[in-house]
Amino acid sequence: MTYSVAVSGASGYAGGEILRLLAAHPDIEIRTVTAHSNAGQPLIDHQPHLRSLRHLTLQDTTPEILAGHDIVFLALPHGQSGQYTDALGAVPLVIDAGADHRLTSDQAWEQFYGGHFHEPWTYGVPELLVGGRKQREHLVGATRIAAPGCNASTVSLSLAPGVAAGVIDPGDIVSVLAVGPSGAGKSLKPNLLASEILGTANPYAVGGTHRHIPEIQQALAGAGGTDIRLSFTPVLVPMSRGILATSTAPIAPGVTDAQIRAAWEDAYGDETFVQLLPEGHFPRTADVLGANTALIGLAIDRNANRVVVVTAVDNLAKGTAGAAVQSMNIALGLEETTGLTVNGVAP
Repeated sequence: MTYSVAVSGASGYAGGEILRLLAAHPDIEIRTVTAHSNAGQPLIDHQPHLRSLRHLTLQDTTPEILAGHDIVFLALPHGQSGQYTDALGAVPLVIDAGADHRLTSDQAWEQFYGGHFHEPWTYGVPELLVGGRKQREHLVGATRIAAPGCNASTVSLSLAPGVAAGVIDPGDIVSVLAVGPSGAGKSLKPNLLASEILGTANPYAVGGTHRHIPEIQQALAGAGGTDIRLSFTPVLVPMSRGILATSTAPIAPGVTDAQIRAAWEDAYGDETFVQLLPEGHFPRTADVLGANTALIGLAIDRNANRVVVVTAVDNLAKGTAGAAVQSMNIALGLEETTGLTVNGVAP
């Protein structure tokens, strides 16, 4: 069976990455692409790397144009997806790459986003530990999926095994991330101009203000954590895409080094797209460029009594679009890896 697809926000970074992955998917027909200010223009003018889709023209983003497809991807700025989702009730599968349907707490939404709170959808991180199982079980047959925030899923995947196994204390988590500016979207922002970010590293959303914090806390609570306290500091660095997240947490009393490593090995030993590297090895963002892969390096710092987890992802691939397509495959009963690769692009 071939599924017809519409992608909103198709002129942006997330929309473009969704299209790149779907273009290689054997069960998908990309029928419609939409935008706002760029409607009426050829898609290829905004996504010149998508040569196989050069026949498509960007249409207006309206419920009427998005309806009538088997699958709709919403790749819109935060707070904009909700106005369409209620009107797409007849669409069999809707996947939101924005934040509108990620959070289960209306108080967290009000604090970090504001505006109208929308019902939470099935969270699109298949490998995440939830109640002793994997989130993919909840994705089977799902009709509404919330793709994750890129920073949030990276940190959650980094720490969930330790939380679930009880080998770390989630009450004192510190995460510092080096991130590429493509995670902020394609709209013009002076602080993201090349002249502003080349040759410098710029912290932002410092002091517990980043919008992905409640999403991480929600995920780690699902893994079994209580009283989760997270110090989260992202830093913009001059690479177009990628996240390198270094997360640390105290080692729980009486836990051995073998038990610590076993927690991550047990969680991800059979996973295709989340891979624990051998002891003493740590990932680079270059290793996951264009891949639907999260690579994890694990260290045990007994002097500081902390576990150190270093995780690399491509924020547009595994961090957003890849997670969305992977979740789509599971929901439809397709092979989970269809249209996705573990191989990055180098150099």
